[in-house]
Amino acid sequence: MTQTFTTLSTRIRQHIAYRKTLAALRSLSLRSRIDLDIVGNEHLVARHAVYGL
Repeated sequence: MTQTFTTLSTRIRQHIAYRKTLAALRSLSLRSRIDLDIVGNEHLVARHAVYGL
């Protein structure tokens, strides 16, 4: 049962980190996102940063 709560806690922390990372990427200026070549792919970059996928 403890493992279940640990896993759930980890997943919640990862999801919070994903949402914060996504918000930070989307808050960048369009020019910055173009320079980084992430326009339209912010969700993929955030997912890779947090989950490593």
